[in-house]
Amino acid sequence: MKAGKDKVISLHYTLTVDGEKVESSHDGDEQLWVLLGHGQLIPGLERAIEGHEAGESLQVEVAAADGYGERQEGQIQRMSKKYFPQANRLKPGMVTTLQLKEGGHRAVTVHKVGMSTIDVDVNHPMAGKTLHFDVTIGEVRDATEEEIEHRHAHAPGSAAH
Repeated sequence: MKAGKDKVISLHYTLTVDGEKVESSHDGDEQLWVLLGHGQLIPGLERAIEGHEAGESLQVEVAAADGYGERQEGQIQRMSKKYFPQANRLKPGMVTTLQLKEGGHRAVTVHKVGMSTIDVDVNHPMAGKTLHFDVTIGEVRDATEEEIEHRHAHAPGSAAH
């Protein structure tokens, strides 16, 4: 079966940027489970995986425009420290997450820490970067109606919700 929209895949991956390993599913030895066609992967990686089958390995280079987008200047925002649970531990250059009003999270980079505010760059930390993925597809299957309704994959043994 080939990977594509409304298919659930499991995969192992390693992401490198500028020759440095950024993250890997091998570190925790758990595969990533993804429902394709529902925005769970960056567009360039999802397109590269489509049409491949279980057991295949591929190397994928994703340009910034197909990953986290190009960096945009002028994206520094000043925010109250109350929005950062561990504000006193943050230093310039550190990446942290903000909880959004509409739900979800957004990764931001600390630019400056003041007495009562923190300036953050709201560009994604990987914006403007070419991403290199080593991917091995573990499983490809049809998504269940529940997975499509929930808009995400349910890994084997995961708790019902």
